[in-house]
Amino acid sequence: MRGSGAGWSVGLVKGGGAKPLSVPGGLEQKRDLVPVPEGDARLQKAGPEPPSLGLHGASLVWASPARSVAEKVHGKLGHVMANPAAAKLLSLSGLFAVYKPKGPTSADVLNQLKEKLLAEAGIQKCARKRKKQILKIGHGGTLDSAAAGVLVVGIGKGTKMLSSILAGSKKYMAIGELGKATDTLDATGKVTEEKPYDQITKEDLERVLQKFTGNIMQVPPLYSALKRDGQRLSSLMKKGEAVEAKPARPVVVYSLSLQNFQPPLFTLDVECGGGFYVRSLVSDIGKELSSCANVQELTRTKQGPFTLEEHALHEDKWTIDEIAQSLEHCMSLLAVEPSLKKLKTEHSEESTVNCEDK
Repeated sequence: MRGSGAGWSVGLVKGGGAKPLSVPGGLEQKRDLVPVPEGDARLQKAGPEPPSLGLHGASLVWASPARSVAEKVHGKLGHVMANPAAAKLLSLSGLFAVYKPKGPTSADVLNQLKEKLLAEAGIQKCARKRKKQILKIGHGGTLDSAAAGVLVVGIGKGTKMLSSILAGSKKYMAIGELGKATDTLDATGKVTEEKPYDQITKEDLERVLQKFTGNIMQVPPLYSALKRDGQRLSSLMKKGEAVEAKPARPVVVYSLSLQNFQPPLFTLDVECGGGFYVRSLVSDIGKELSSCANVQELTRTKQGPFTLEEHALHEDKWTIDEIAQSLEHCMSLLAVEPSLKKLKTEHSEESTVNCEDK
């Protein structure tokens, strides 16, 4: 015996044992089955609830029909899309750039950006990490917490474009210090070695820079975002665990020039490909000069076609309208300028795979 009411399927199974009904969409879940004894007060309930029928000597089961994808989406997002700000935010798609200051990690900056946008749109942030996020956002290459500069952000379908940005060219301004080595290869670490540097001249430094231009092999720093067994090497180091250096890998340096030399400090302008570590470069330069060196300051001045001066939005510009305007401008740049720059060598393809930038 079958009946129906208010969009629900009702079935009767004789001889005890309730069984799921065959319902639209294949929804046959035991948690949706409710046996109802004869004379149950719920028989009189009206409205959207499924009607329950009680018959002597039989077990009654009911199941709700599966909702369509459109109904599910409307149920979750309908109230959100009614808000113009939320609708505009969720329609944004593409790449743009923000300014990352010294101190926070790249992930911290991304989370702060996301929170500001969701708050402006009146959308509550999802507390469960594994639950599908309503706003899709990501960045195109980690920048050290001690570094500042351009951080490319992908929003909506733009997140699918981040891999090419990660592997593309970047520019950095780095201030190095001769005579001191640290465990992190920058000013945040502990000094591990000191050597004289008075003998080093500007000409010596410029000569050495030529050896680090083009296609070179580079050993990544121990303190890095590279992973071992799913954990960052930097995290393992902070826990006191022994970490072996990763093997040298091919990287590309498009240009490298000395901007200033006031011993022990020197300033470099570097344009490189993906997977390149400026900290390793400065350390290697110090060793090549029979001394040692570390990075005192690091700023990413350009990533792909996006520059620090023209495109990187500071925190006061992290609004839906400002980002919408920036997306329009930035996406037009991608249409005319390649985001992936390579030297045609046997190492070029390898140097753009699995990249982390510091």
